[in-house]
Amino acid sequence: MCGIVGMISYRKVSSLLLEAIKKLEYRGYDSVGMACLHEGSLEIRKDIGKIADVDSKVDFTSMEGTSGLAHSRWSTHGAATKINAHPHSNMEKSISLVHNGIIENHHELREMLVKKGYQFSSQTDTEVIVHLIDSYYRGDLREAVSLALKKIDGSYSIGLLCSQHPDILIAARKDSPLIIGIGKKENFIASDVPAILSYTKKVIYLENEEIAVVKRDSAQVFDLDGKERKKEVHMIKWSTEKAEKRGYDHFMLKEIYEQPDVISETVEGRIGDESIDLSSEMKMSAADIKGIKRIIIVACGTSWHAGLIGEFMIEELAKIPVEVEYASEFRYRDPILERETLVVAISQSGETADTLAAIREAKKKKAKILSIVNVVGSSIARESDMVLYTKAGPEIGVASTKAFTSQLVVLYLMTVYIGAVNGSIVTDQVKNRVRDIRLIPMQIRSILEEADHVELHAKKFFTKENALYLGRGINYPIALEGALKLKEVSYIHAEGYPAAEMKHGPIALIDKNMPVVVVATQDNRTYKKVLSNIQEVKARGGVVIAIETKGDTETKKYVDHNIYVPKNSYILSPLLASIPLQLFAYYIALLRKHDPDMPKNLAKSVTVE
Repeated sequence: MCGIVGMISYRKVSSLLLEAIKKLEYRGYDSVGMACLHEGSLEIRKDIGKIADVDSKVDFTSMEGTSGLAHSRWSTHGAATKINAHPHSNMEKSISLVHNGIIENHHELREMLVKKGYQFSSQTDTEVIVHLIDSYYRGDLREAVSLALKKIDGSYSIGLLCSQHPDILIAARKDSPLIIGIGKKENFIASDVPAILSYTKKVIYLENEEIAVVKRDSAQVFDLDGKERKKEVHMIKWSTEKAEKRGYDHFMLKEIYEQPDVISETVEGRIGDESIDLSSEMKMSAADIKGIKRIIIVACGTSWHAGLIGEFMIEELAKIPVEVEYASEFRYRDPILERETLVVAISQSGETADTLAAIREAKKKKAKILSIVNVVGSSIARESDMVLYTKAGPEIGVASTKAFTSQLVVLYLMTVYIGAVNGSIVTDQVKNRVRDIRLIPMQIRSILEEADHVELHAKKFFTKENALYLGRGINYPIALEGALKLKEVSYIHAEGYPAAEMKHGPIALIDKNMPVVVVATQDNRTYKKVLSNIQEVKARGGVVIAIETKGDTETKKYVDHNIYVPKNSYILSPLLASIPLQLFAYYIALLRKHDPDMPKNLAKSVTVE
């Protein structure tokens, strides 16, 4: 989950590296460091804290050199201390290395290296790699890296410089993303595209167990046995502007407000006046689609919540049984996958380590893999049989907002498309479903126009330390997602429950100091039941904040505070209800003086187990 960027150039790189690593700070902000190679020697500067704070203390931009590495850390092995910050070096300070991932056998390797006389200065697993490379180095740097990586169990993306090879930058990866940027008289490595987008839009995606030898005017890629691999150069289609704040105070707020346009972009080219067509993306014949007997959705975090809503959508409309699995648990049992099972993987980054491992387990059992991801060319996308891109553009805020709603839109389009093909949804119903999704961008804009109303409610509750979120049916996962958002950015303890489950334990917590957020949009299924649950809360002295359908006069009789959303179909109500809950969490974070873009202990792309 750490940020890595490296450059080998014709010009001084320290200021360029600093600007690049700032664009990856969402991947980790426990510490930051930089190494630059100048006149045959490596200089390293690093410290704990966010980039701006560290730079004010150590002055990165005064470092000389035309090649360098920078790193922003999310701590795994070893606390967030200066000595544990990256880059790490060998004992002679001739090799400098940055790393993202987890080395699972680092204890054994450390013991072996200590016996050989190597001295360790940090508690990180990363330092094992640099000493291991040093132990194999006999003049051929790439070969030393290959030999070392063959000894490593776990995940890694690494960048390294060696003072004895000033004209090359080495990069390698396994189960942790790393790209090569192709520039003019300079080349780059990075763990994510935004870092290098100001310098080039041409990228090469490294695959597992590949090593790149990057020079100013070339980039060669090899496998661990030294065989060269020909790689395709891809063009990034989105601009640097999409990755910047554009006048908003925070990325999270910007991305909340981008949702109407994102959803319009997500449906563009996929829906007609009366139909939905995903045939070119799903690459399944009508017979194959009709043959789907079961769908398993694997995901983590917010994407798992999207999967839960997808379960309701698919079973309701396409009439196919669905199971939603935590990707982190899926491969640690022996899942039963028939040939007629479709496995759907959901991940914003397309690099989520647990989700990637889950689809690999499913592929072993010959299941078809359909991924729903945001990042073109990501590992999950490349390893799937089919991909439905969410088209949300870069999401920098750690707490997912626009990626989540675009995932819901893709799940909806997929559901209606499959249902239309297998005959579960007739033509007139498809037409109505298309009409409903076309309304969503305008309806979200209307919610955002009343954001100040949500902010007023945040001011009433930001001092609370606990909250309960309730929902029923398809809105139960939105209760989970609303609680997660509040936890992520405000650090308030919040839990989401199916409203009927409140009586089976959580009701014991309810009093005047426990705000209860209830998703109570109108429908013909659970609405009256939710009203009863609200009254149960009120009978215990609880304070209720309700997400209601605009025009509803019944709910307001029982609740203390109302936040309204427009009316749409039952299936799409979660999409609308999620918007005020995102705003609510954002404003509470600000009132509690927390940075919503960099919540403590979290990172954007979870690339370790």
